[in-house]
Amino acid sequence: MKIKGVIFDMDGLMLDTEKLLLKFWIKSANEFGFDMKKEHVLGIRSLAAKYAIPKLQGIFGENFDYYAVRKRRIELMNKYIEENGVEKKPGLDKLLEYLKKHGYKIAVATATDKLRSENYLRSVAVLGYFDIMVCGPMVKNGKPAPDIYLKASELLNLDPSECLALEDSPNGILSAYRAGCRPVMIPDLTQPDHETSKLLYKKLDRLDSVIDLLENSDIN
Repeated sequence: MKIKGVIFDMDGLMLDTEKLLLKFWIKSANEFGFDMKKEHVLGIRSLAAKYAIPKLQGIFGENFDYYAVRKRRIELMNKYIEENGVEKKPGLDKLLEYLKKHGYKIAVATATDKLRSENYLRSVAVLGYFDIMVCGPMVKNGKPAPDIYLKASELLNLDPSECLALEDSPNGILSAYRAGCRPVMIPDLTQPDHETSKLLYKKLDRLDSVIDLLENSDIN
């Protein structure tokens, strides 16, 4: 089926913010007395609170207050971004310009709330490219459930199979796959493991490599 839409994750995919999430989750958790490590943060990338809470409490105990630690993480990260801004990932502008020029519908599907998402994307001058935005709080079940990609496809008036889903994390890839989109992974902090690799339509190194995929594959 012809690809008519492209749905973008945000953190780690369009914006180089996963390294900040990693840094400030650990810093916040340490302030609360929890010895959070890199692997713990990687395990909750794009993971909705309802799934992240039991996962982290299984590691650190039931007294791990997810919402308190997350609130402090947001405070620390916001302060850093106010002072330093956010960085775009290589190839983002080129890909968005191509998609807009060639008439593709374009969406954001992110676990981050709408206000922060809009602020981040506006700060790097790409917010205007997107037709719609679906954020974690707007759906009943966040990633890795399929809800966010189903909602994005619906709002684009497309079947999920008509949409490429661009993701950097296993939880995001699983969400897109379950929705029936065509998952394309552009890794950020980690490469796909064996189970994630089986779900992929394609793995690419950069965002603008999606242009070649659209022009040279059998999906158009």
